[in-house]
Amino acid sequence: MTAVLLAAGLEARNPGVSAGGDDKASPPGQGKGGAQGAQGAPALPGLSSTAVASTQLSGLKVAGQKAMTGYSREKFTHWTGQGDSCDTREVVLECSGNGVKRDAACKAVSGTWVSVYDQRRKEFANNLTRPQLLVVSAATSRAKGDQGPEDWQPPAKGYWCTHATAWTNVKSTYQLTVTEGEKKKLTEMLETCS
Repeated sequence: MTAVLLAAGLEARNPGVSAGGDDKASPPGQGKGGAQGAQGAPALPGLSSTAVASTQLSGLKVAGQKAMTGYSREKFTHWTGQGDSCDTREVVLECSGNGVKRDAACKAVSGTWVSVYDQRRKEFANNLTRPQLLVVSAATSRAKGDQGPEDWQPPAKGYWCTHATAWTNVKSTYQLTVTEGEKKKLTEMLETCS
């Protein structure tokens, strides 16, 4: 498997599996992401407190599910340069990983990432200040697909609080609506916060 960054999430190796052929497991969450998130994963940038997420959630407009007409994953491939020959994808991979080594073109060639699961498209897909970009396994990314929290939750229940907080923060930032089912599940997941 190769590490691949997705809009609203990252696809990476299974937890504790290194890139570049080194199968030694490294301690999870020891990347450059700063404060530790749930289960030892690096904290997500811009993640609010549970109280702020609860307030944001109560302020979101409830609307019916809209058709996915016009959706295409290819529309979310707008990585922009972040300096030193690196694009947003490579910066997120380095910040979220442990022991990340890059080649001369800034491509991650080895490292370890922790899988924590898994409009303005260009801005959204490259925003390093909001919590929508994270490392997850390819299997989890496929399982989640385009499902919202009412239909999919991270398999690690200990990450529900962070997932719901991040989801709500992003919805609020981009002034998106929520369905009744989505809001109910987000409320339930926020109640797991300690």
